[in-house]
Amino acid sequence: MKGRGCWETASVRSFCSSGCLNKFKKDDSGDDDEESAAPADKSELHHTLKNLSLKLDDLSTCNDLIAKHGAALQRSLNELDSLKIPSESGEKLKVVNERATLFRITSNAMINACKDFLELAEIHSRKWQRALQYEQEQRVHLEETIEQLAKQHNSLERAFHNTPGRPTDPSKSFSEGSFLTSKGEDSEEDEDTEYFDAMEDATSFITVITEAKEDRKAEGGTGPSAVDWTSADNVLDGASLMPKDSCKIKRRVRIPDKPNYSLNLWSIMKNCIGRELSRIPMPVNFNEPLSMLQRLTEDLEYHHLLDKAVNCASSVEQMCLVAAFSVSSYSTTVHRIAKPFNPMLGETFELDRLEDMGLRSLCEQVSHHPPSAAHHVFSKRGWSLWQEITIASKFRGKYISIMPLGAIHLEFQGSGNHYVWRKSTSTVHNIIVGKLWIDQSGDIEIVNHKTKDRCQLKFVPYSYFSKEAARKVTGVVSDNQGKAHYVLSGSWDEQMECSKIVQSSPSSPSSDGKQKTVYQTLPAKLLWKKYPLPENAENMYYFSELALTLNEQEEGVAPTDSRLRPDQRLMEKGHWDEANTEKQRLEEKQRLSRRRRLESCAAGCGGEEEKESDDYAPLWFEKKLDPLTGEMACMYKGGYWEAKEKNDWHMCPNIF
Repeated sequence: MKGRGCWETASVRSFCSSGCLNKFKKDDSGDDDEESAAPADKSELHHTLKNLSLKLDDLSTCNDLIAKHGAALQRSLNELDSLKIPSESGEKLKVVNERATLFRITSNAMINACKDFLELAEIHSRKWQRALQYEQEQRVHLEETIEQLAKQHNSLERAFHNTPGRPTDPSKSFSEGSFLTSKGEDSEEDEDTEYFDAMEDATSFITVITEAKEDRKAEGGTGPSAVDWTSADNVLDGASLMPKDSCKIKRRVRIPDKPNYSLNLWSIMKNCIGRELSRIPMPVNFNEPLSMLQRLTEDLEYHHLLDKAVNCASSVEQMCLVAAFSVSSYSTTVHRIAKPFNPMLGETFELDRLEDMGLRSLCEQVSHHPPSAAHHVFSKRGWSLWQEITIASKFRGKYISIMPLGAIHLEFQGSGNHYVWRKSTSTVHNIIVGKLWIDQSGDIEIVNHKTKDRCQLKFVPYSYFSKEAARKVTGVVSDNQGKAHYVLSGSWDEQMECSKIVQSSPSSPSSDGKQKTVYQTLPAKLLWKKYPLPENAENMYYFSELALTLNEQEEGVAPTDSRLRPDQRLMEKGHWDEANTEKQRLEEKQRLSRRRRLESCAAGCGGEEEKESDDYAPLWFEKKLDPLTGEMACMYKGGYWEAKEKNDWHMCPNIF
């Protein structure tokens, strides 16, 4: 009996050390959870199959142990039966025999069940492997099919473009402009083709360059006087050749190189078609280490155009520089396909560059849904700029469209000229297959509300059907009487030029009855030219020299400043896994803050007056009626720079 007890202890230890039953139950439940989540990662599925195979080996070992030790127990009991023992002990031995028989029957049943389970598990394991292989092959086949369809789509578009019978306009050239035209007959109303309208016959004017001496002969016509152009020689000439700001404070010229993380954009975006992009939880792998507030501040990179515009005596000349400034803000986006961080509610960003750039800029995130940021800039050189931009974005399957909503105000203190315009639509193409690329499209009207001068700009969308240069921008500057003074041309990623109009006349009607205006102009003057990117920019998110300095740590900023955002800082250092974890923490903290505001509002309003949205009040901006646009907009109410001088930030919320 002592030997039997030792065997029982050893068997239990052996059985428990394998942990087959408990471990299998736990792994089985875990596998169910994983199966319900439908993991798409191939390595995870292989890992699951490997674990199941190990559990099958454990069950097989347990099967052998039960059979072996059960037979040994039966032999020991048979040996006891052959011994001569007292009758009392015989009764006890009989009871032990009965229990052993029951154990043998139960063990045999368990062994048979284990055999059945092993056979069933092996069969299903082979089925799972075949199913996994089939799904992998189908996925590869689907990707190849989509790529082939994209290539065929491209070929069909090119074939249509090269059709001999298709009408063409031989008068098209780079010097022609097009804007504010209705859709042609061969354009479609489908949303998917709304960015392919460059195939339309949208040219509304033609420019013809003339020599300067011809300007005086043509002055008696509809052209403006030569005096305007003489003054423009002093202001517009070399407007783009302004030297970069000489900074006394040494700024950084590089950031850590971008890690080589591979991530399938389509695997995340395919389930988000039609949804608001700001509501989709995105990993930092799709981001760049700057916030939207910092990207908004990048619009000031070519602020020298506005510094130059302060000295313009003519409002139409000033309009040319303002138009060039409005276009220059898009030059940083040509290679920047990564998404900036969506700021936390109450997050701020300051750019205090009075010494080198002559300006101070402050941004604050004033709304989270929809994302909205307020911006105010003061320049000691005689101008102020303010705006509230709300980002509306939609994923439409083949592309992502980003629509900045809100008006931009620019005021020159000396002249009182007050300009207002809005941003164009940005589109990120090739979401499904191919290399991502960004385009700008739409019409922008800049209005001087003091003089009623206007500039109408058209960002020509790229199209396979058009011979227009990529990223082309055209425009005309007119006075309050509608008389055109300047023609603008160029591209939003490289440069802008302006040409003074000396005479205008209607052209002969085309075959479809449409008529264009022919502008006779003087040779073009360069207004703006893009700065070259820093060395190694392709490994630093294609940041410009200004962008490289925006997230540089500075002392004295508010505790809500984007430079202090931990997930953004971790991403810049290359720690993307930690940045994703920190990003989730911050987003959950923001959701908790919003729930508390809603509960507080519900308790304060009570019953029928309970509001569905929280009443968040910005710290440095306040909602006011914009008298020029008739819209409610956040405007700077003051106090930030005074708080910085005192280093008093007690009023700032804890958002990080």
